[in-house]
Amino acid sequence: MSSLVLAEKVRLLDGEAAEWGLNPFALVEAAGRACAAVLVKAFPRFFARPSAGSRPAAKAPKITVLAGSGNNAADALVMLRALLLGGRADLASVLVLLSRLPAEGETPLSAALLAIQKMGVSVRAWDGEEAALSGADIIIDGIAGTGLRGPLGGKALEMAEAVNRLREDPCADGPPGHPLVVSIDVPSGNFDEWRPGMPLLAADATLAIEPQKRCLYTPAVRSRAGRILPVGGIFPPALIEKYRDAERLSWQDAARRLPEIRADMYKYERGLVEIRAGATGTAGAARLAARGAQAAGAGLVRLIVDDSLYPILAPAATGIMVAPGGAAPGGTSGRFQPDAVLLGPGWGRGQDRAALLEQCLPLEEQGVPLILDADAVHLAKGLTFHGCAILTPHAGEFAAWAGLPKEEILAGPAPVLRRFAKEKNAHILFKSHVLYAAAPDGRLGIIDGMAPVLAAGGSGDVLAGICAALAARLRAAGKQRAFDGYVCACAAAALLMEAARSPEAAGRFIDPSGLAGAAASIAGKAWLPAALTNDTNKDDTII
Repeated sequence: MSSLVLAEKVRLLDGEAAEWGLNPFALVEAAGRACAAVLVKAFPRFFARPSAGSRPAAKAPKITVLAGSGNNAADALVMLRALLLGGRADLASVLVLLSRLPAEGETPLSAALLAIQKMGVSVRAWDGEEAALSGADIIIDGIAGTGLRGPLGGKALEMAEAVNRLREDPCADGPPGHPLVVSIDVPSGNFDEWRPGMPLLAADATLAIEPQKRCLYTPAVRSRAGRILPVGGIFPPALIEKYRDAERLSWQDAARRLPEIRADMYKYERGLVEIRAGATGTAGAARLAARGAQAAGAGLVRLIVDDSLYPILAPAATGIMVAPGGAAPGGTSGRFQPDAVLLGPGWGRGQDRAALLEQCLPLEEQGVPLILDADAVHLAKGLTFHGCAILTPHAGEFAAWAGLPKEEILAGPAPVLRRFAKEKNAHILFKSHVLYAAAPDGRLGIIDGMAPVLAAGGSGDVLAGICAALAARLRAAGKQRAFDGYVCACAAAALLMEAARSPEAAGRFIDPSGLAGAAASIAGKAWLPAALTNDTNKDDTII
């Protein structure tokens, strides 16, 4: 788990760090050196050193640093100094371009600038000469950082626009068609209040200094950061935690929050999932949702479909109970009482569907998790829940449900998701190329995405099924405790993303059922007891 902070809180964080004895000079020195180490490790082709007796190393990379007037410019200059001192760059191939001279007085930037000037680095003011950029192998973006309070302007804007034009030039030299552009902390122009139309530099990679900034993961601008490279070891964890606004979760982080499957469990202890999905023409959505529930370890999956779909789905539903649509919500009694109910994939929005949703609401009030996907999200507009509902809309569905422009949500989902989660007393699992989980109590989890394999019909149905299975397991394992939909939503999103990045999905288009198969392998390794090998008991011979 990585704590995320608001960019606007960084000044407060730095101020309190000084009270810990970590003054700005110490922080900049630590951050710049750490950035250099991460950069070299991430892009070894630029910094390869010869081994003993081998051929001489390739020439040092040409590095151009674009420096603004803030501490991230100082970070960039310290990083450059570390590369020079470590033999990863040489004086003849580096250049620093300043948007303006540092303010008078001793600051981290003035100190960093003095050091590289004394070393003989070429430093000059930016004069719009874009040719100084086109010859570079690496461009370091230290133009503007977390201190930005509005859109880029002046020389800083000129620099950012020059970099973007160079990236877009198909005739630019160097792989992959332009210099490697690396931003410090955030791409210049990105800040908490960024909105569509504001200028923003596009980077190939971002050296994200801890604590990472939440605005890095805003869906509308996430692609501009490129590959996000965490840079740690700067601030004490206790200080970071104090300023945490949200958390970025990996699959390993999220998986640890759910209990493992005991070796002596039986199917009802793993949870019974009831799914109501599909309609004429959308039977596949129902099948995929059920497959997702199986993949995440549900003990029993009961798929209830329209009578017209029953002969289509029942014969091929391996390991899934398929029932015609006349069954009452929540089963009748005993063994068919669900631990979680999923409504909506490929369902339709007719009056009969709205009536079924109404019939399921008492279950949610009684503590049975209710997962609403796709059409069920639309039908839930205006409803308020009791803390046991999880809504799984994509950006368009959430925009319609919340009555807000889609572009506004993608440019700033965090406050909107938190507000509606609290107002509706429901958990929201927001789907885009970055996934967000928001809880009524204000918790916010972010699962980084950028997995284009998921941009296909059916992946959301698989996710809804995964979410229902995990909810059922949590409910079945702890009926005396309050259901935590936030843990469930985070784990479901992280599992889907891990499946999208798995070897099964690497380098090819994959159908959603294959995605579910990959998720099943990943989930099993995380939550099933370690399997006994064939020779574990080979010496347990009975004489």
